[in-house]
Amino acid sequence: MSKIEYDPVKDKFSRIIKNSKVLRRLFYALLDLFFLRSWHIRRLLKKEGRRLDNGGVWTLLDAGSGFGQYDRFLLSTFSNVRVDAVDVKKDYLADCRHYFEQEIKQERITFSEADLLELDTGKKYDAAICIDVLEHIEEDLRVMKNISAHLHKGGFLLMHSPSHYSEEDGEEDDSFVGEHARPGYSKDEISEKLTEAGFRVQNVHYTYGFWGHKAWVLSVKWPMLWFNKIGLMAFLPLLLYYPVVMPFCLLMNLADLYTSNRKGNGIYALARKI
Repeated sequence: MSKIEYDPVKDKFSRIIKNSKVLRRLFYALLDLFFLRSWHIRRLLKKEGRRLDNGGVWTLLDAGSGFGQYDRFLLSTFSNVRVDAVDVKKDYLADCRHYFEQEIKQERITFSEADLLELDTGKKYDAAICIDVLEHIEEDLRVMKNISAHLHKGGFLLMHSPSHYSEEDGEEDDSFVGEHARPGYSKDEISEKLTEAGFRVQNVHYTYGFWGHKAWVLSVKWPMLWFNKIGLMAFLPLLLYYPVVMPFCLLMNLADLYTSNRKGNGIYALARKI
């Protein structure tokens, strides 16, 4: 089976939504709906962010902001947060600046080009997120140390990545993603690396467990393979496909959200700067 290449598909969507506020809002809503990691991340951010937001202005570093999906969620959910978003992709950053200048009138967010291996914003933050980024970087421990150096003592880091179980599905899921530097992390590995980077690990949890993985295959993997193969023409069959499968996929995602997964294809870690 051919490898799933996310970047070409993401680039196509980026061009479509580039100049439309409405389409970008719709795109964010679809990302939050389809990608189970967003369910877990938003749930955790709500819990951690409420405590910080009640204490006045607080700052967050988005290390690898991509489309700015979580930045919009943060700014919409918390009135006192200020976000510095960094990424290596100039086109994504330019599109985000254009959108957020119209959407968020206050000076509450900046977008800057930065390599996480050489990260130096000159600031310290109360929190940081790094969502589905570390698996793309060979020197991941160096990135964790750089993020740690940018946090105040007690500041939290929330990360998400594929787990090492993502390579256990046999030949079928060897196609998982063709852009990763590693298959994923185990609980022990990510905990050891975060500890070495100067964090105290609070919670490590597998996502995309039994139910979440089945929902991902139906709602994301198969459609992505169709997009890779036939491009945007895949929209046509998907208009018939999604109304049938999505109710079941949403129920399976909900089951994953409240299940203590013994294993799963994704993993998140919540840690605090020592």
